[in-house]
Amino acid sequence: MKWPDRKLNRLGDFDYNRDALYFVTSCVKDKTCVFGGVVNEEMQLNAYGRIAARQWDWLAEQYPYVLLHAFVVMPNHVHGILEIDRDLSAQRPDDETIYTSRINKIKSLSELMGVYKTTTSKQIRAAGLPEFAWQRSFHDHIIRHDRAYFLIKNYILSNPQKWREDVLYQQM
Repeated sequence: MKWPDRKLNRLGDFDYNRDALYFVTSCVKDKTCVFGGVVNEEMQLNAYGRIAARQWDWLAEQYPYVLLHAFVVMPNHVHGILEIDRDLSAQRPDDETIYTSRINKIKSLSELMGVYKTTTSKQIRAAGLPEFAWQRSFHDHIIRHDRAYFLIKNYILSNPQKWREDVLYQQM
């Protein structure tokens, strides 16, 4: 039996450990709204949404080569710009032993998102939502130009204002 061809989510010839800016989106399984709600075009995070936001910040604390840019938690997904930059590690005050071991083991974008989704899932389940799960994989886009960066950043930051339109579109 031949299985259907799966669409590859990543560029085949691109090294996702490479220093770059990445736009990422990850959705909750079945697009269930669990992170809070949009009220007057502003995202109001509940306890689960605060966990999702906190764990995003934790990535930069845990990995000295990660720089976080624009980010938003929406009711059923997150959008963010994550940068991998090895030069950041040298600028952060850190125990030299930890620095040496960390810099030699740069996680790829997929590994970083895996860590984010795993730690977030564990904490949300422990906080009272045992059935919580992320949708498989995530969407990414490699940001190569300033113009793209600013358009994506604006898209992320204005996402709560567009939530009503998104919900209406999903219901069609």
